[in-house]
Amino acid sequence: MFPTDLTVSAIVQKDGQFLLVDEYVGGRLVLNQPGGHIESGESPENALVREVLEETGCTVACGDVVGVYLWIHPQSRQQFLCIVFAAEFLCCDENRQLDDSVVGRIWLTATEIEKRRQRLRTPVVLRCIRDYVSGRRLSDTVLTGILPLQNNVDAVLARADLV
Repeated sequence: MFPTDLTVSAIVQKDGQFLLVDEYVGGRLVLNQPGGHIESGESPENALVREVLEETGCTVACGDVVGVYLWIHPQSRQQFLCIVFAAEFLCCDENRQLDDSVVGRIWLTATEIEKRRQRLRTPVVLRCIRDYVSGRRLSDTVLTGILPLQNNVDAVLARADLV
């Protein structure tokens, strides 16, 4: 059994569109929310701001937790535990070098994302967009008592929605 990958993702909405990245994963071009792994000693909020900047060139302010999602890869059985935050768009550096796997950033409406569901990296992408649009936000206490997350993955897993 693989260890659980602990990640963060951002839902960034601006003018009715959501910020996504076109990226290569396993040789396949997929759409995904900006995000990634939490580095040792890093808070989830700081990881989110860093990952969005690295993947999109955009600066965001971290907002409320939309949800905590567990996705298990159907072939490898690898577990991915993702804390998804709403994030406020502040600005974008169009000339910033993006992560190597990222082809570029793209803004799409929820309807356009739905139409591209076959290209989504995981089902979590669409699930958390739907949750965000429905107004779902978790209380500020969802992460209280379990930081640092790397030392408390079981507690985070207990709070996760299986996707």
